[in-house]
Amino acid sequence: MWTYLDRIVAAHRRAAEADERPLDELVGRAREMPPPRPFRQAIVDDPGLSVIAEVKRRSPSKGDLAADLDPAGLAKSYEAGGATCLSVLTDEEFFRGSAADLAAAHRGCHLPVLRKDFSVSARDVCDARLMGADAVLLIVAALRDEELSSFRALAAELDLAALVEVHDEGELQRALAAGADLVGVNQRDLVTFEVDTHRAERVAAAIPPGVVKVAESGIKGAEDAIRLEHAGYHAVLVGESFVTAADPGAAVQDMMRRAT
Repeated sequence: MWTYLDRIVAAHRRAAEADERPLDELVGRAREMPPPRPFRQAIVDDPGLSVIAEVKRRSPSKGDLAADLDPAGLAKSYEAGGATCLSVLTDEEFFRGSAADLAAAHRGCHLPVLRKDFSVSARDVCDARLMGADAVLLIVAALRDEELSSFRALAAELDLAALVEVHDEGELQRALAAGADLVGVNQRDLVTFEVDTHRAERVAAAIPPGVVKVAESGIKGAEDAIRLEHAGYHAVLVGESFVTAADPGAAVQDMMRRAT
């Protein structure tokens, strides 16, 4: 059975196969970019539970969430609400995101920004840096072990933080073997796209000390945030409940105030 992730990754791999840009040239240009904002360190330095607030126009399972959002304005609102970092969807076909969304959000605030996309090639990692991202997402379920290791190493070479996303303990072991020190646990089921709100709690017990832990998907309010903080998470990544709120910045502030 093909999952949502299978279909999305297949599309990205087709695009990667058609990409003939010289990799050495991309790496060289990425190395010349201004120093990134410290994504992982911002979470480490936050004394409480960090909030990674997401700029997200739509999802494959729910359709449009905030199709006409203003990335820069939303980023400013999130920053004013107390978010520690941003996550910006750049996938165009399935999420209606873009590199322009990331660039606008980055310019609109002072927060470190994660490129939320489906990186399947070294060029994708370089592109994250070139479009102004401070961190890149690497999804274990979408990558072979050698890809995961080499992309994480390239990210480090380019001074990008790498948020390595897992869904279970088996994927966690693959992430750790690749050297991940920033792990996101996605609570969304890859087959049904439904959320298991206790997945992150189960996997947290297997994450060793020294690894920064981020819980993703299905986090709707302060109660979820409190539960995940008690499970040992350093940060929560929240998209849908913020972008659909009447006042996204106030929604961030409310989650953080009640979670402390």
